[in-house]
Amino acid sequence: MPDTADDAELLSSELLLRPLRTANAFEETVQRLLQTIRLGLATPGTRLPPERELATLLDVSRDTLRDALAALADAGYVVVRRGRTGGTFIAEHPPRTPLGAEGRPVEDDGPTADAVDEVLAVRAVLEVGVARRLALRDLSAFDRDRLWQAFEACRDADQAGYRMADSRLHLLLAELLGAPQVVTLMADSRMRVNELLDRIPILGPNIAHSNEQHEAIVSAILRGKPDEAARAMAEHIDGSEALLRGFFG
Repeated sequence: MPDTADDAELLSSELLLRPLRTANAFEETVQRLLQTIRLGLATPGTRLPPERELATLLDVSRDTLRDALAALADAGYVVVRRGRTGGTFIAEHPPRTPLGAEGRPVEDDGPTADAVDEVLAVRAVLEVGVARRLALRDLSAFDRDRLWQAFEACRDADQAGYRMADSRLHLLLAELLGAPQVVTLMADSRMRVNELLDRIPILGPNIAHSNEQHEAIVSAILRGKPDEAARAMAEHIDGSEALLRGFFG
């Protein structure tokens, strides 16, 4: 195992591409692929694994996978290219519009107060717990380096790439915990949080404050301080909550 992590190794693009455990294979395939794209695990222009390999990773039939990819192509999230260098590629500018159950873009009138409450409650319970428990783990030098580099990537991101880098950092916390089900829960939570954040402007002072909080969270985890890590994460989430409630009432 190398001693340092380059940017491509910070978070595996196959992190969410695991066998599905549902009777709704098409819908969950769309969901997993969409999460992989929108949470930054596969960057724009990246080619997805070959169809046979991707179907094996997700443990779905190739027909189900083709239907899911076709829905994502129709919605503008992926592009299919033919020929020897062809394949299915992440669109350079994927849309931000959410998808409905059939994989088609849907419009809505914005979140209700109850929906915002639920998203924020789940995030607080999940992410504070992850930070506390991760600080109790004896991370390898490689994983410690990955975590710090993910923080730096978020800190150094421009406004256009900030939320994707932010999502990658929080997902990495879940991955390093070593519990795949927690990764799935974190991905679901981050998707819902990002759908709210995408409706409000990116504010420079808020980004600066978030970066300070990210550093406090990561530093506490690396120093093995669970209470400090949990407190720093709670403060971070409280800041996001205040911002979202300010915009959504």
